[in-house]
Amino acid sequence: MIENAPRRRSVPSDLRVKPRAGAGAVAAAVVTLLFCSAPAPAQAPAAANGAAAGVAHPELWPEAASRGLEDARTEAFVEALLAKMSLEEKVGQMIQGDILSVRPEDLRRYPLGSILAGGSSPPLDAPDRSPAGPWIDTARAFRAVSLERRGDHEPIPVMFGIDAVHGNNNVVGATIFPHNIGLGAANDPKLIRRIGEATAVETAAAGFDWAFGPTLAVPQNDGWGRAYEGYSEDPDLVRRYAGEMVTGLQGEPGLRGPLQRGRVAASAKHFLGDGGTEGGVDQGDNRASEEQLVRVHNAGYPKAIEAGAMTVMASFSSWQGVKMHGNRSLLTDVLKGRMGFDGFVVGDWNGHGQVPGCTPTDCAAAFNAGLDMAMAPDSWKGLYENTLAQARSGAIPIARIDDAVRRILRVKHRLGLFDPARPFEGRTELIGAPEHRALAREAVRKTLVLLKNNGGVLPIRPDAKVLVAGPGADDVGMQSGGWTLSWQGTGNRRSDFPNAQSIYEGLREALQAGGGRAELSVAGEFTERPDVAVVVFGEAPYAEFLGDVQTLEHQPGDKRDLALLKKLKAQGIPVVSVFLSGRPLWVNPELNASDAFVAAWWPGSEGGGIADVLVAGRDGKPRHDFQGRLSFSWPRTAAQLELNKGQPGYDPLFPLGYGLTYASRDTVPALPEISGVNAATTNAGNYYLNGRTPPPWRMVLREGGRTVAVETNAAASASGALSLRAVDAAGRQEGGRQLRWSGQREASVAIVGGPEAKPLDLERQANGDVSLQLQYRVDAAPQGKVTMALGCGPACRPVDVTSLLAAAPAGEWRTAKIRLACFRSAPDAKLAGILEPFALSADAPLQLSIAEVRLMADPSGATCPDRTEGK
Repeated sequence: MIENAPRRRSVPSDLRVKPRAGAGAVAAAVVTLLFCSAPAPAQAPAAANGAAAGVAHPELWPEAASRGLEDARTEAFVEALLAKMSLEEKVGQMIQGDILSVRPEDLRRYPLGSILAGGSSPPLDAPDRSPAGPWIDTARAFRAVSLERRGDHEPIPVMFGIDAVHGNNNVVGATIFPHNIGLGAANDPKLIRRIGEATAVETAAAGFDWAFGPTLAVPQNDGWGRAYEGYSEDPDLVRRYAGEMVTGLQGEPGLRGPLQRGRVAASAKHFLGDGGTEGGVDQGDNRASEEQLVRVHNAGYPKAIEAGAMTVMASFSSWQGVKMHGNRSLLTDVLKGRMGFDGFVVGDWNGHGQVPGCTPTDCAAAFNAGLDMAMAPDSWKGLYENTLAQARSGAIPIARIDDAVRRILRVKHRLGLFDPARPFEGRTELIGAPEHRALAREAVRKTLVLLKNNGGVLPIRPDAKVLVAGPGADDVGMQSGGWTLSWQGTGNRRSDFPNAQSIYEGLREALQAGGGRAELSVAGEFTERPDVAVVVFGEAPYAEFLGDVQTLEHQPGDKRDLALLKKLKAQGIPVVSVFLSGRPLWVNPELNASDAFVAAWWPGSEGGGIADVLVAGRDGKPRHDFQGRLSFSWPRTAAQLELNKGQPGYDPLFPLGYGLTYASRDTVPALPEISGVNAATTNAGNYYLNGRTPPPWRMVLREGGRTVAVETNAAASASGALSLRAVDAAGRQEGGRQLRWSGQREASVAIVGGPEAKPLDLERQANGDVSLQLQYRVDAAPQGKVTMALGCGPACRPVDVTSLLAAAPAGEWRTAKIRLACFRSAPDAKLAGILEPFALSADAPLQLSIAEVRLMADPSGATCPDRTEGK
């Protein structure tokens, strides 16, 4: 699921997808045979987005294995309830709203079938990051209204869904498991089932009924911001994991009795082909042939359906130009027909609104194509009213409405939602339970991939003096990655993880037990020379679209992590790198500066699992060996975004399945340090860092229509109204610049694009609550107006930051986040064509130092300083 959203081969002619006459009749016949007790899906009008891509080769698609007759008790219950329901209640079941925009009392007028909590949606009347209590209260409040007996209302329990994608990751105190990319490296299907079981227990205990997982994408482009949600680039591994996670969440297929007793509904997602979009663009177009779509991207779905997956989530992406939310051929004819899926299809975050001819509040085409429940987080009210009108007019046939509602009620009955007993709900002692944390720690051990161990620097002696350094050393939020307590996984504090253990804390515990010592210094300083340094670094958390990249180089134009490694290496200290990431990255310079290098992915809340493998026992032997093997190929150059085993010219640095053990004697030689990508062409968000403006950006001073380029550590505008000099900042010598406005006339400092710069389109970032972040120090308070601006013509307006700067204590470094949306001149203005991502202007005396200007995804603390919040 997403918030705020706004493979390259020719297709053989014999496999080109084209509409096929009679497909609907064949699908209906298949469904009739498979589901004797349930009517076949209604034949609805074709999707309203032109000639929808239909399957040309039905024989390529897996056919449903016979599972016997449906549970007669469930089907009888569903048919009896369906007969009692009004059209208004039926339409309500087909719509899901987000708890940020719907209140329990709204269900009395709008009988929605489901609610969800989006990645950054807090429980009712509670803080953004909350423990289980407020979540349980929220679930009960919505459920109570849905079950009220009033008038002719049929009490039908609302279904509460959430993105529990690596544990119940929205709840403070929950166990956070490694992300899927790490679990893929473990190559252990039974481990996946056990993780599913633990996730289900912690999810049910917090009052949720439904986990939006597993993700069954087979990512083919590592630049995609959701690559880490996939288990592997290898469809076979995804196939082997799919059924195990579904079974873990839901229990064994055919399980009788209420699944809510420690189980939740699963949602296989995102159907179909989201991992293979052109260029790795999130929500883009998958242009694979039908054979490739089946062989690669559909690999996990048959096993998920065989395991009884109750729901399937439609993808934002398209296949050969047709949005999946409107693709009747795949949603109805293939998924529900040939593949025998008898649960319901749910949409993604306003994904129906992307179908041509649709809006978030009006989309008969998606329902007619086979969408059973639309995820309409903030558009639910308008969508309900329009869908009801379309049902009355016949634009959506009543048979299609009944089929959708029948599927939804079937899932709710199987799930046990009509049973008032919820024995796991409220059992908060199960959230972050010791046995779950132990399982997560085991998973961390099994996911670590050893890429380099020159000289046998690992394992670390238990009595060693160890320096633990790097930005991820003591940061549980960073080691947990995206989709952790917030959508992007940003803005988290240590106090948000009361049951967790950082990587440093795990190392300290292991070394103290063995007679050694661990010293923490993020910057790599030490009081006593260490025997070895463990440096924990890597990618900051992200989720979709904000995580999309155009180069696999780690920190292009901003090599802070590399500088730390080189500093320690230059002192003759053996260096062990623990690399945190959501994808394999080009890190040749970092590998060269390390004696040992461990790909730890985003391991989650149990940092002690790192120490279990890195630190030896008292006998000097490894307590646990490295078991992880790459489930994604590791790039030789930063340009190898699409690097998948079996493709022509496959040439990785480390191939799929690579991973050393303690018995290995392989030595990684010095590697080339030419990335293969011009970093300047991919830097869209770092404008001033560490005392420099990374390419393609440059700093200029302006005054009276004249511009002076800043090329040294000191500069002045044309007549000296604005001058600049280097100052120490952020722990770096001359890491900042002090700006002095004399007040004799208006002047500005700006960051502008150089010859290699391409105009920025920041519209999606603005919709996603991205901010322009300024790290600053007021040295002398402003005596007049100060404005900050983006350069995009009439679509942009300057933001008055006078009050922000005037309120800052003199001499204190502070950080301000100005929402990109604040710079819009009007609500519908588009922030595009930007070649000047920052400008600061003053016409009166002011002394201000800056240390950083960059885009920031974390929305916490972001403001529009010259507007009343909410306006």
